[in-house]
Amino acid sequence: MAIRGELLIGGESVIGAGRPFFAVEQTTGTTLGSAFHSATGEQVERALASSWEAFRSYRETTLHDRAVFLERIATNILDLGNELVDRASAETGLPKGRIEGERARTVGQLRLFAAEIREGRFQELRFDPADPERKPSAKPDLKLRNVPLGPVSVFGSSNFPLAFSVAGGDTASALAAGCPVIVKAHSAHPGTSELVGRAIQKAVAESAFAPGVFSLLFDAGFEVGQALVADGRIRAVGFTGSRRGGLALLDIANRRRQPIPVYAEMSSINPVIIFPSAIASRGPEIAKDFISSLTLGAGQFCTNPGLVLTVEGPGVAEFTSAAASHLTRAAAQTMLTAGICDAFKRGTAKMESKTSVEVVGRGIAGTPLEGQAVLFSTTGSALLGDPELQEEIFGAASLVVKCADQGELARVLDSLEGQLTVALLMDDADAAIAQALIPRLELLAGRLLVNGFATGVEVSPAMVHGGPFPATSDGRSTSVGTMAIYRFLRPVCYQDFPPAITPAAFRGNE
Repeated sequence: MAIRGELLIGGESVIGAGRPFFAVEQTTGTTLGSAFHSATGEQVERALASSWEAFRSYRETTLHDRAVFLERIATNILDLGNELVDRASAETGLPKGRIEGERARTVGQLRLFAAEIREGRFQELRFDPADPERKPSAKPDLKLRNVPLGPVSVFGSSNFPLAFSVAGGDTASALAAGCPVIVKAHSAHPGTSELVGRAIQKAVAESAFAPGVFSLLFDAGFEVGQALVADGRIRAVGFTGSRRGGLALLDIANRRRQPIPVYAEMSSINPVIIFPSAIASRGPEIAKDFISSLTLGAGQFCTNPGLVLTVEGPGVAEFTSAAASHLTRAAAQTMLTAGICDAFKRGTAKMESKTSVEVVGRGIAGTPLEGQAVLFSTTGSALLGDPELQEEIFGAASLVVKCADQGELARVLDSLEGQLTVALLMDDADAAIAQALIPRLELLAGRLLVNGFATGVEVSPAMVHGGPFPATSDGRSTSVGTMAIYRFLRPVCYQDFPPAITPAAFRGNE
């Protein structure tokens, strides 16, 4: 399938009339093919109008037809074959094996949502029959169901060109809920976005749905995204990216005449707590697994272990030494964009400049487009005294914090911002200490895991990929797993509806 640099507005393909920009081959910094162009205000308006018109019919599609639609998207993505893998790898610098795995995850979550739709539980149908004999007043007949919010604007992420982008979890869950989607493609992988966008557009046509069910827009700056979030026809936003970007969209959404939910995944350093018995008995083993997690994908995961918490005692020095040793063999890796690479280097330089911080290990140096992994160390008291030590460095960088005792570790945990994950590395002898921390950890993060690292996110009905602010803008939600569909639904109650106008979803379910 040829990449033509076109916007996909409803069923049409058009060249953007706004500012040009180019896709970049990340390992070399050279441009790939001809220019892409931002959408103009008129083109954004066309996408919005088409989406709003499509909502009228798409929200009423049968669960079966909607499920088949998602399965068609999955099939069409697979049909792109190696062209998609090669393009995504070139635009991101990620190895082809990683892209193939991400493609499987993307297809898998589309099919998972198809199964969820067929089951129909997400509608949460509730029936409370009338009781005309109730005193002192008769009880009405009440029914409840969840209905789709309306068109959703999805912002593609930089670090997952497939699983969190055009056909990623936000898009899949919004379409599953019955909401048309307008995707603002990430400018770092526009060719990948166009290929996947065409796969969705084709599925819309194959399903005979209104063409405005899906649109794809490019943006060389911020204007298109801002216009989408500000428009009254957009009823929710899905975003994965920086805190600055997420807060900007949240501000726009809250200043609207009708504010809307923005589900923004933004910032997390994902603490790893290594308990005393575990670090004393197997510190070097834990260190090896920790460095593997830290350097995976150049550290460009939202669940990357950016903070390690220990209590001074046996095994701590051995853990730190082993981690530093493993890190010295870690090759530098191409980062997703030159801007991300520059930000990573600025972040590590800032951390290194702190007098309370020690550099305990570095990876192998690389090219200007590659990130060199680095491990820092400090004390619990220093972290408590300097909030900047808690700032996320997006990439393969982590800070080992050595606390004086369990009380100081607890105070450090209480000082942290909201997180996506907290990992507990423990042995049986650590159970009592770990159990005492669980209540405060439940307040801190959306996912708690034992004896593992969070860089693998299982797409599952039981997964939570979210957490208290600023990990996400709404800690009650998840962007991974079937519960993600509830972000794009709201409950409606139907009181004393006669059969003639009762929604079809209730019929046969009483």
